[in-house]
Amino acid sequence: MTVGEGPAGDGAADGSTDPAPDGPAPSGARIDLGFTHVALQVADLDRALDFYARFAAMTPVHRRTGSDGVRVAWITDHTRPFVVVLLETAVSHPLGGWAHLGVGMASRDEVDRAVAAARTEGVVVHGPFDSGPPVGYYAVLVDPDGHQLELAFGQEVAFTVHHEDHDPAHPTG
Repeated sequence: MTVGEGPAGDGAADGSTDPAPDGPAPSGARIDLGFTHVALQVADLDRALDFYARFAAMTPVHRRTGSDGVRVAWITDHTRPFVVVLLETAVSHPLGGWAHLGVGMASRDEVDRAVAAARTEGVVVHGPFDSGPPVGYYAVLVDPDGHQLELAFGQEVAFTVHHEDHDPAHPTG
């Protein structure tokens, strides 16, 4: 799927909100660069919003219903300019196996509290596991649509990215 031809969550069908490849942005448009979002299909938007608010501290920053009737919400944890786009449609490809969303938590105790609350509510939980650096202490919760949400403490993503940005002579991958 290319920009401008996606479902209600990914731009206008005619591409009118997309800048020309080498031209200026449409009048008044603000241009995002880099990784801005990931989109997930959800069967019940309100149920998904509740799940991600409770277990990932993500709240809606944008909502609409597309011309195709698809309800859409952009959710974020407000730590960086990144959103998860939730599209209320039939779920054909849940994030499963190794595919997941990952959220950093402030402590092991915070991970444990979320895991306990999830189990009390009947949410499927894998873990917690302690894999040491750079993976850390984590558990995986399965949301109502089968998407996996990893809650982790002690991952070194920020350190690794910052280190790589400042030491290109020693890449880690």
